Amino acid sequence: MLSYMLFLSSGLFLGWSLGANDASNIFGTAVGTKMLRFTTAALIACVFIVLGSVMSGQNTADTLNALGGVNTLAAAFSVSLSSALAVVLMLRVGISVSISQAIVGGIVGWNVYTNNPTDMDTLANICGSWIFCPIISGCIAVTLYLLIKKILHHSKVHILRQDLAVRVGMVLTTALGGFALGANNMANVVGVFVDSCLFTPVKLGGFYTLSGVQVLFLLGALAACVGVFTYSQKAIKTVGKNVLSFSPVVAWIVILSQSLVLILFSSQGLEDFLISVGLPPLPAVPVSSTQAVIGAIVGIGLAKGGKGIKWSLVLKLMSGWVASPLIAFVLSYVTLSFMENVFRQAVFLP
Repeated sequence: MLSYMLFLSSGLFLGWSLGANDASNIFGTAVGTKMLRFTTAALIACVFIVLGSVMSGQNTADTLNALGGVNTLAAAFSVSLSSALAVVLMLRVGISVSISQAIVGGIVGWNVYTNNPTDMDTLANICGSWIFCPIISGCIAVTLYLLIKKILHHSKVHILRQDLAVRVGMVLTTALGGFALGANNMANVVGVFVDSCLFTPVKLGGFYTLSGVQVLFLLGALAACVGVFTYSQKAIKTVGKNVLSFSPVVAWIVILSQSLVLILFSSQGLEDFLISVGLPPLPAVPVSSTQAVIGAIVGIGLAKGGKGIKWSLVLKLMSGWVASPLIAFVLSYVTLSFMENVFRQAVFLP
């Protein structure tokens, strides 16, 4: 078990990176507009990240495993470490990037290194989600923005009551965003360790039992919580303030839109329903909360005429989306080579 935890440490490092990077997407706009204090928002988000990870985090893990079945602990360690380093490198230059894209780059790096074929259908579904995720988020955000703008225009609610309603909405959507992040993105953190999981079921007070895999996801969620509290504020400054000047209502709409998108891409039931009625499905895949937030921000900015959008910063963020999987791919390939040739660890089992 000690050696297992040593290998798992890279997954926990990636979990820390998830919290450090993606907290800005859950409540960055709320903190940036000073509707919620950082500590309050972080605590709410962390509680629901844990719940989402344990209750629904496994839904998207199968997709990553279909992309490339990383089947040794040494390989899982290498892929996770490479993905985490790619994210941290982007964070160091103030770019909030996609954990989802980084882990895909790491897995494809393992496929190439081990001559293991990449499932192109799965890769197409994942890459397709990178395109549709910000578009869907933008459409949801624009719809909500226009609807709420019309409601507020015709309502006679006092400004103080509006402020209270927005603050309550921020709390609820921060909770929803935390749950959605855990449910959708925790597979990025520990998904490659599922096949080699050594944890045994744990009983909680005699009324609920965590499976071994749920224990694995719980550890990943706790690592993400540490990342939220220790390193997320730099990315929050980028997303929460700099891309577009927010009103409190717009900030709330951004958080709600990205949360809904993550839930849409986490639901196996929704995918099955859309297929049953003959509609194109939204696959249960890990998607980028960063892309969802930027899609919502840009959508609202365009609805307002597009003048307030800082396109140079948007392009900088988008460059990170391209760079992070490429960096993770290279680091994964190099790390796997070191693991196999220097440390004499098996990185592939036929």
